[in-house]
Amino acid sequence: MQEETTTDDAPSPRMLSWARNSTIYRIERRMHTERQLFDAIARKAREKFEGISDGQVRALADFAVKFAYDNKALDDQAYAEAASRSGMRSGRSRRAVARKLSQKGIAGDTAAAAAAEIDDLLAALVLARKRAFGPFRKVELDEKRKAKEFSAFTRGGFGFDVTRQVLSMSRDEAEERLGAGGGIMA
Repeated sequence: MQEETTTDDAPSPRMLSWARNSTIYRIERRMHTERQLFDAIARKAREKFEGISDGQVRALADFAVKFAYDNKALDDQAYAEAASRSGMRSGRSRRAVARKLSQKGIAGDTAAAAAAEIDDLLAALVLARKRAFGPFRKVELDEKRKAKEFSAFTRGGFGFDVTRQVLSMSRDEAEERLGAGGGIMA
């Protein structure tokens, strides 16, 4: 009978089978970036196989990523594009989306290209509608409220010009711009 963990860095057939099945399970449930899948398989392999070497963990994670690419289940470009569209519909700025994609392991140029498609003004209007800011404000504007709104847009990654433009819009202008956003109304 073959020993479960070996001293060399070659994973056993049972380990490779587990990595393949685990990859299928994860990819079926949601999209992953290459780094997310690699990290998840590595973490779970350490939990599942007692005494597994670092080389075997890396080999299993590499195997899982290759398996996902071979089956066209892993595509960082498509992930970045979908996350960018979703981010804009949720009221996230170009900067915030690019930062989030980078945190998830998307290459900088891929993240920047996907985030470049985001219309910051439209995303800021979505945020304003969600938070009842600017043209969607339901209370009178005072200095405290103005500072709160500016701070929220700044934390969201929106520039001063976009923030000023949104906060100075009338409700009709904002709704017209949201309506012209190609079905962005959430």
